[in-house]
Formats: sequence, C-alpha cells, structure tokens
Amino acid sequence: MKKSHASKKPSLLYLQIADKAVGLIQSRKLQPHDPVPSEGELAKLFGVSRMTSKLALEQLVEQGLVYRLPRRGTFLSEQPGGAPRKEVPRSDSKALPAEEKKRKQVALIVPHLSDYTSKIMAAAESEARKHECDLILKISKSKEDEDQCLQSLVEGGVSGIILFPQGRKTCSDQVLRLKLQQFPIVIIDRIFREVQIDCVYHDHFRGSYQMTRYLIDKGHREIGYISNPVDNITSREERYQGYIQALLDHGIPVKNQYIHFKDFHPSRINESDPEAEQFVQDNAEMTALMCGDDHVAVATLYTALRVGIPVPDKLSIVGFSDIQLSALSPIPLTTVRQDTGQLAQSAFTLLTKRINHSHEKPITIKIQTTIVERRSVL
Repeated sequence: MKKSHASKKPSLLYLQIADKAVGLIQSRKLQPHDPVPSEGELAKLFGVSRMTSKLALEQLVEQGLVYRLPRRGTFLSEQPGGAPRKEVPRSDSKALPAEEKKRKQVALIVPHLSDYTSKIMAAAESEARKHECDLILKISKSKEDEDQCLQSLVEGGVSGIILFPQGRKTCSDQVLRLKLQQFPIVIIDRIFREVQIDCVYHDHFRGSYQMTRYLIDKGHREIGYISNPVDNITSREERYQGYIQALLDHGIPVKNQYIHFKDFHPSRINESDPEAEQFVQDNAEMTALMCGDDHVAVATLYTALRVGIPVPDKLSIVGFSDIQLSALSPIPLTTVRQDTGQLAQSAFTLLTKRINHSHEKPITIKIQTTIVERRSVL
C-alpha cells in the first residue's frame, strides 16, 4: 500500500507552516506579484513565533514560489521557480531600480555610543558600501534591549547581523537561537567561550603583553595594573592576562598590591576619586601603570596629577584603545591602538560568506594591535 502524502511531510515546524502558507495562497487565489501572507499574519494564524513564520517564508523563497522586496514585503512569483518581474507590484508601473533589487540589508548593533564604537560604525558603513548593501545601525540600551533589537531585525528581514554585545558573562539565549537556526551573525570585540560562533576581535592579550613589554624595555620593573572589574568580559580578562604573562616572562614578580580593580565612570574621569588616590599614594614605588582602557588611563592621570605625582617623571601611565580623548588629555597618552577599519572589514567579509550559505565551522579572527607613543611614558 502506498504511503499517504501526509506521511511524507517534513516534521520541522517551519516546513509545516510553509505548507500551510502555500494552502493559504491557493485558497485566496492569489495572482503573480500579489502580496502573500506576512510573517506576522502567519504567526497569528497558526500560533507560532515570527521567527518560525520567517523561516517558512524563506523556505518558499528558496523554492521560487515567492520573492521578497526590501521594505515592501513578500510576493507571489510569476510561476514556480520563476523570477519576479521588473515592475513594482500593484499600481506603481515605474521600473524598480536594479540596485535596489540586489541590495541586501545588514545590521550593526553596538552597546553604546562612544569614540570607539563611532569609529566602528564609520568603518562598517564604508564596508557596507563596498559590499553594495544597506547598513542598519542600532544602539542597544541594555541586555534586554539587545535581544529585542536582534529579534526585530531578523523579523524585519535583514540578511545578517554584526553584534558588539553588551557586557555579558555568557552568550545570550537570543544569539544561541540565531546560531542554531544558522542565521548569519558575527560577534565583534567579544568571545563567548561556551559556544562556537563566528567572531572577529582584537588580540587583547597580545596588545597588553606588548605594552607591558614596552614599559619593561623602557627600564620599568615596578609596573602596576588598574582596570574596571574583569567580570568574565573576555577583552578585560585577556588584557589583564597579557600584563601578568609579560611580567612572568621577564622574571618580574607580580605584586598584588600593585593591582587595583574598581568601577570607573567615563563621565566622571576628571573628578576626585579617593579610592584611586589612595591606591597610587600607597604604592609610591610604582614607576609605571598599565591601564585597562583609555578612560581608566585618563582618570588615573588626573588622579596622579591631583595628588602631586608628576607624569611621566615619577609615574608613567599607558592606556588601551586609542580613543580620541587619549591624544587630548593634559599629557597625551601612550596607548594600544585597535584598528577598527580592519575589524569592520573582516566582520563584513565573514558575514558575507555566511549570507552566501558558507557552511564552514565557526571562524575566529584576531585583529592585531599597535602601540602609539605619546608623552605619558618616560
């Protein structure tokens, strides 16, 4: 006895919804280039998530039954497997510009607006132009807002996402879902060790190691470290590890009293900080301080000057990131420069591979850093 057609249907939910969408199209007697049920409508009709309905429509796109137009919607193809006609659907008879049909939309999400993230945005916009796609910029206000941004972008039909995550200790459930659904997403400036996922980040360990070695080569042996708490944030953790390893490799003892972690607020870097003042005064033997980032370095510079410690004559101070402020501080900072142009270029290249259905194992790309010498080191 022959098996029924129903027994051959795939069991994956989004494939079932794709079949139901075809049934709707047939029952409504839609004509070529008519709009088909949207993601939201399918989700509401069949009680599934918008992500599931999106995957269902993408399945129909792959089969050539429907086609999608940016910012317009999803439409019934001319014939099964056929390409859409060149005119805009419905009453508008003007030809759709060729570049609009082929341009993809990709998104960049950053956790805050700063000098560093602004450089990433500018570099990403330049790369988007090179790849002939439109860039959507989002600034997430919190971990919850980051998840909402990811969900709304996917539901809105973007082809891929570059994510600079909030300061999370672990990968978010939303990112994990996108990875499992093989949605093109690339993480920048962070590593989530508990999951293998495409990421591009600066080599924080090597940058910190080289800066500490730079201080050692200048003759410093009493080198301290001051930073925001590590809190399992990989960039902070690797910078701290680079400092420790450089000391050990050069036979210099690691002195716990020279290491200080505290919360620094960028908006208050020139205000009095009794805790930081106590730290530098209690460790008068220190001749150099490696700082976790440039905001911490500038705040520490103000602290040293406030308590009468001359920089760099008595205390050399170095930073990390090379934000604009580092060159404009009272004593311009020697710091580690992070190449945002190369970061964006590598992220876009990797994202484009995923959008084009590359099935390689997750890739991690490390971007090398350089030292920028200014006047804060003797």
